[in-house]
Amino acid sequence: MTQTVVASETRTAIIGFDQPFCVIGERINPTGRKKLAAEMLAGNFETVKADALAQVAAGATMLDVNAGVTSIDPNESEPPLLAATVELVQSLVDVPLCIDSSVPAALAAGLAVCKGRPLVNSVTGEEDRLEIVLPLCKKYDVPVIAISNDETGISEDPDVRFAVAKKIVEHAMDYGIKPHDIVVDPLVMPIGAMGTAGLQVFALVRRLREELKVNTSCGASNVSFGIPHRHGINAAFLPMAIASGMTSAIMNPCRPAEMEAVHAANVLMGTDPNCQTWISKYRDHVPGNAAAPTADAGGGGRRRGGRGARLAKA
Repeated sequence: MTQTVVASETRTAIIGFDQPFCVIGERINPTGRKKLAAEMLAGNFETVKADALAQVAAGATMLDVNAGVTSIDPNESEPPLLAATVELVQSLVDVPLCIDSSVPAALAAGLAVCKGRPLVNSVTGEEDRLEIVLPLCKKYDVPVIAISNDETGISEDPDVRFAVAKKIVEHAMDYGIKPHDIVVDPLVMPIGAMGTAGLQVFALVRRLREELKVNTSCGASNVSFGIPHRHGINAAFLPMAIASGMTSAIMNPCRPAEMEAVHAANVLMGTDPNCQTWISKYRDHVPGNAAAPTADAGGGGRRRGGRGARLAKA
């Protein structure tokens, strides 16, 4: 069985075909969050602290950490900001981290201070990106999320996205990085813009698992971008993706309906033996008692570290 091992200083987690679904908390990310971006620029990390603690309390397996404040020069300012954020977060929680940036220097800065074995988010199929990020992952012996786009952007053709993923896996092997340390993001398209987006990603996940033997991930909220009641769509998407073989997702663990869907999928997929986790969490559950979501708690369909939020022209 393919297993991707990640770790903090004190805790190990495994992303794998035979493991419970890995929930990577998305909240420590200033993209689309003006208040958080302004705070981080000013050296105020109170929201970061609150989001880190809340996500772990809600059941996150890992936390994604992004410091991409777009109003600053990322090549100069993002590396120290990301390093400071990583140090802060790992001082508060003991779960493994996912270091998230499109700036290689920032990834290097984050890796230099991160304890344990973090996940890197991300590398794409662009040649220059491969030649910078993969040696960095080899140096620190860490796994990486591989996003299925390249110089041409994001293809609407799932066969093209599979080919990009295969290219990344093959390049990684040239650097001595095994497939079990590559977690492929097949790219979830917005269902409101592409009616076959769900079917495409489910088929891609099955193919990635069967042919490349790799773990998979995605930005779960991307599927609902632009349509009403997004969290209902997200809560339906997650167990369907899990049933297709997806093993992790960057998502908001503070949404009860979405986490319930994940826990239920673990039960039905046999990765929650004897329903122990489900029973411990929901033994005293009373219908209608779930906490109401806050205005700033939802995923915004935002991309993380990887570039390429555009669709390639046919």
